Amino acid sequence: MTWDWNAVGDFMPHFWDGLLVTLQALALGSLLSFSLGLVWALLMRTPTRWVRWPVGVVTEFVRNTPLLVQLFFLFYVLPEWGLAFSALTTGIIAIGLHYSTYTMQVYRAGIEAVPVGQWEAATALSLSVRRTWTAVILPQAVRRVVPPLGNYAISMLKDTPILMTITVLEMLGRARLFSQQHFQFTEPVTVIGVAFIVISFLASLLLRTLERRLVR
Repeated sequence: MTWDWNAVGDFMPHFWDGLLVTLQALALGSLLSFSLGLVWALLMRTPTRWVRWPVGVVTEFVRNTPLLVQLFFLFYVLPEWGLAFSALTTGIIAIGLHYSTYTMQVYRAGIEAVPVGQWEAATALSLSVRRTWTAVILPQAVRRVVPPLGNYAISMLKDTPILMTITVLEMLGRARLFSQQHFQFTEPVTVIGVAFIVISFLASLLLRTLERRLVR
């Protein structure tokens, strides 16, 4: 087996296109996951059982079914019910929804880690519920949840190749298409493997920097 740099050069334009799609799916999927996870966590703390119970059932169901099954359901089944989205949008929704059930637990742990005295102090100051959450509880919880949220973002990055199964041409999809057209598999697959390592490493450095700043 010989390494062909010409094949790498031919693949690179396709790689950049796939990288853009991968980063779009990661950024928007993470945003949806982090936002929806916080909503789930807050709903699970409501005193009304008729709110907590449905949220608990839905999140448990999503967390305990494979992402691939959810992806196929959104892409192939929902259109039969009149709800059709583009392949990339479907992938973003699937990743965001799936990981929101995990980020929910992260937020939940972060909120529960806030000392009881902080709640009591907010009550003593007669702060409204909204003010208590936005000014006292969530700022302290966020510092605790940044590292695990960052880890889930990296996990989402490594799950983006699954979008290839619904025709999204992210990095692996581009590599597979190029390989099938040119019968050269080693170079494109190696390039995207290195790309995943580099992106994950840079994300880890960014996460550590953000964590240190939050601690200070």
